[in-house]
Amino acid sequence: MLGQTSVFTLLSLAGLSKAWFPSQERASLFNISASIANPSDRRWLPSSGKIRGVNLGSLFVFEPWIASNTWSSMCGDANSEFDCVMSLGQDAANTAFQNHWGSWITESDFNEMANYGINTVRIPLGYWMKEDLVYSDSEYFPQGGVEYLKQVCGWASDRGFYIILDHHGAPGAQVANNPFTGQYASTPGFYESWQFDRAEEFLVWLTEMAHSTDEMRNVGMIEVVNEPLQGENDQTNYMRSDFYPNAYSKIRAKESDLGIGSNDLLHIQFMSSYWGSGNPNEYLDDLWFCAYDDHRYLKWDSSVAVSKDSYISTSCDDNRLAEWPSIVGEWSISVPDDVEWTDNWNPNSNTDFYSNWFAAQVKSYEQYTDGWVFWTWKTELGDYRWGYKDAVEAGIIPTSLDGIGEDVCSNY
Repeated sequence: MLGQTSVFTLLSLAGLSKAWFPSQERASLFNISASIANPSDRRWLPSSGKIRGVNLGSLFVFEPWIASNTWSSMCGDANSEFDCVMSLGQDAANTAFQNHWGSWITESDFNEMANYGINTVRIPLGYWMKEDLVYSDSEYFPQGGVEYLKQVCGWASDRGFYIILDHHGAPGAQVANNPFTGQYASTPGFYESWQFDRAEEFLVWLTEMAHSTDEMRNVGMIEVVNEPLQGENDQTNYMRSDFYPNAYSKIRAKESDLGIGSNDLLHIQFMSSYWGSGNPNEYLDDLWFCAYDDHRYLKWDSSVAVSKDSYISTSCDDNRLAEWPSIVGEWSISVPDDVEWTDNWNPNSNTDFYSNWFAAQVKSYEQYTDGWVFWTWKTELGDYRWGYKDAVEAGIIPTSLDGIGEDVCSNY
């Protein structure tokens, strides 16, 4: 017998099949098939039927490893945005980061993405973009980002892209020693009720902007927190039992205050149970327009043998659907550090493998989930395995993605 939660889930998901994108008006921006004559039959998904996206890594949350030259010229040897701002001082840091925001991703990037068949962007953000959340006596982050966020969202919306706003850097840092949180914290300080309160305020602020700002009209999803601690422990249990339901209810309360209809709500995204922080639905009473994020890096999966055949065979039938609807929101074609520049894995001499591996992953992620978002659009690594733009230019990723992977996986 189905329990109460399961019955509600089935009813909710029936609605989700129609309302994956946020509204009929926004759906009409997508490349809808010309064969659909009746406007009421317009699909809510892109014409491909799947999310095909890229992350805008190191735009609003700068990870030095992605663009070390730019970072060094801005911040020297600082470990994170927090350290950089503290070192430069607020005014100098604001100037440096605003110059970066205005040049790292430009309108021409969106033209390229559209030409390459991309229909989605995931934008990593830090809570510090809402500047009144920052403790002026103890926290150091660049200021002025919100207008650049609106500009980027406007470029994406004008081209009919779906937009995911990803809460990438949480108050106090959700993991230790990682600049993707905005600070190189020795311990994760996020898992406290007062930090949850700040994160919830940030998410509600994003929600209001998404519904009231024209440039952000194609924002359809907000991720409550990126890559929290793994393992089922006191911290992750507290996050799932307190932060998750409160974030969900506060976002929905703001949408209710704004008069948003039930089929025009934002999707609220959680890391899927495959991430390893526990069942995201365990403490949620309502699953309406929930969505889930899976990150799949075989580079760090010790259970998969490090061989070309192993990687392609794994990727050809890689069912990453733990909860529905799910998106593989981060992945790459990078291999383990200790082999990545050896003869057998060098990207310059193994182009056929990397092209086939990309195709195999796309095939599975589109077969089993609602699509994928590659990490990342642009890098300074000189290594196409992390950069979608570089991989297209190198001939690794085709500009036409339809039917990709079927021929590769037919032998596996």
